[in-house]
Amino acid sequence: MTPASFAAGRDSLAGRLTRTLILWVGGVWLLCVFAVVWYVDREINHNFDNELVEVSHRMFAMAVQELEKLQHPGEQQPREPLIAPKQLFSEDAVIYQIVDLHEHVLLRSAETPADTFDVPLAAGFANNPTWRIYTVRHPTLGLFFQVADPLDERRHALNRTLFGLIIPLGAVLPLLALVLRNVARTELRVLQELAAEIEKRSGADLSPITLPGLPKELRTVGDHVNRLLERLSHSLDVERALAANAAHELRTPLAAARLRLQTALEHDLQRNDVQAALDALRTLSHRTEKLLQLSRAESGASLARSRVDLVQLAGTVAQDFWQDPQNSERLALKVPDSGAPAALGDVDALAIALRNLVENALRYGGGRVVIEVMGPATLAVRDSGKGVTPEQLATLRERHVRHSSDRAGYGLGISIVGTIVEKHGAKLELSSPPAGAAQGFEARIVLQQA
Repeated sequence: MTPASFAAGRDSLAGRLTRTLILWVGGVWLLCVFAVVWYVDREINHNFDNELVEVSHRMFAMAVQELEKLQHPGEQQPREPLIAPKQLFSEDAVIYQIVDLHEHVLLRSAETPADTFDVPLAAGFANNPTWRIYTVRHPTLGLFFQVADPLDERRHALNRTLFGLIIPLGAVLPLLALVLRNVARTELRVLQELAAEIEKRSGADLSPITLPGLPKELRTVGDHVNRLLERLSHSLDVERALAANAAHELRTPLAAARLRLQTALEHDLQRNDVQAALDALRTLSHRTEKLLQLSRAESGASLARSRVDLVQLAGTVAQDFWQDPQNSERLALKVPDSGAPAALGDVDALAIALRNLVENALRYGGGRVVIEVMGPATLAVRDSGKGVTPEQLATLRERHVRHSSDRAGYGLGISIVGTIVEKHGAKLELSSPPAGAAQGFEARIVLQQA
């Protein structure tokens, strides 16, 4: 394995997961080993202590009888302890002694080492560095019986248990690491497939990622990535549409402005030619503003969802048009007598939509134009002009539609309104003629009530 491949494996998610699992499994195993050792140590001591108690009660009477046999009547107490000639239990050597109330050893087993019972004389258990001693007092005689058990046996039993648990762990741990590594790689293969699918996506391909069988966590990641791809695709579509719309809408005004300026230069800047160039530039500016409005509406950027006072909105838009003396006599505003209808939406975007409807009505509709605010949350713009035919009405929402030479840009304005209305989850209703009228055109924006 090369250093680069080793570093890659060490930094891979599968490698990290394997190391983490090994550390946790090994750590939990060790904790379990210590817990088992602690429990086994308690059980071993308990069992050995029970054996000491049982042996002491079974041997006490027998040891007293043995002491009586070895002592002669009337004989004074010997300075040295008597040694039992044989074991009371032939199958197992038991270390014991009999002591009187003055701590004089009367009888001792033959195998008893020196200083075995070097503990205070008292009933119960006691320890010295090498022995565990149990002392019991005779119920009627002034004698104590002591039995000793070596602590090394207990330590050996505990060590055998400890090694029996740790050695398998050391032997199994490499195998466990290999198994966990293979499991991690297998389970994370779907993550590699997801990364490969994301890598395939580009500006030419922003299709959703479809990977069946994703786990719940990666399914959430896939859904978020698909939503991101959808937003990117929408942004690119808006960018492409803006470029296409600009190429379509700005070609004629730019050519007209260039032609007028060239003519003006050739005729020593005559006033009529300069004015025509200014008109062409004004048309270019107007078209550019419409294209930017359409691009903003299609992108849905920063569309708020707040309460909008429709009466105040309509009044603000009408006031902008009333500043032109030519529009002040043609444009009227009609609002409810009581109450102020309110809607949920973006006040700036709705103002753009309403301004486009009023502008189209003033420029192309003819006659008197009325802005009307109706409950519960509706804006209407109607004119009293000739209106449009049913065939023309069906194509008004399409971009770049030209019904006559004097209606240039009409379809773009309606398209802007339709896009804004769609982003608000509202409805745009077009009718020609309006209900109850012989002629004219009406556009209604039906919004969600606040």
